[in-house]
Amino acid sequence: MHLKEVELLNDKYPEVETYPFDLPLLRQTERINFTTPVTFFVGENGSGKSTLLEALARRCGIHIWRNQERGRCEYNVHEDKLHHFLKLRWSDGPVPGAFFASQIFHHFSQALDEWASADPGILKYFGGHSLMTLSHGQSLMAFFNSRFERQGIYLLDEPETALSPRRQIELLNLLHRLGPAGQAQFIIATHSPILLACPGARIFSFDCTKLTEVRYKELEHYCLYRDFLNRPGDYIES
Repeated sequence: MHLKEVELLNDKYPEVETYPFDLPLLRQTERINFTTPVTFFVGENGSGKSTLLEALARRCGIHIWRNQERGRCEYNVHEDKLHHFLKLRWSDGPVPGAFFASQIFHHFSQALDEWASADPGILKYFGGHSLMTLSHGQSLMAFFNSRFERQGIYLLDEPETALSPRRQIELLNLLHRLGPAGQAQFIIATHSPILLACPGARIFSFDCTKLTEVRYKELEHYCLYRDFLNRPGDYIES
């Protein structure tokens, strides 16, 4: 593993009544050990998995692409400060990496097109084509296939959002091939039972007051999809 452990310095939080420091899980979890090439964060919306993933990216020194900031009626001065309270332990020093979130990928694709207008050769690192000329799912897989071949740590926030089930299986096989090879380490927040089936991966649930490791077939996601596919009529309200 490139990243071996993250320690949450919850005794140093500036306060505990404002997001994200008010989340019980972030107050009661002391550390996370990474022992497998692929680690999943799973939990309901608002449980803190994406928040922690972004904080990890910032603490790793990874740039997070953002659209131009817009005005907001309320602003939380603490919402992007969690990374200041994380302590990382590396196997052999920090490595480069990338952060992916579906909602900001389009902005990155636009920026890449602008760079390519001055230096077309840059596209060879992303499948040789403008990502703007591909479907959303195709552009994501072109990005994943090219970027993940390089050594580093990759943090993905719900990468399945724009992927069909077949494309999710393609990504699953990419993770399974590259992770054990020792080049890439993946930490992924997801709701996808397809991706969560990655052999050998560890799964951490954010649906408890303290981060808890769970088995694949014990996941609510797995059980819900299994039961729905077996008896879809039971879930349709009359």
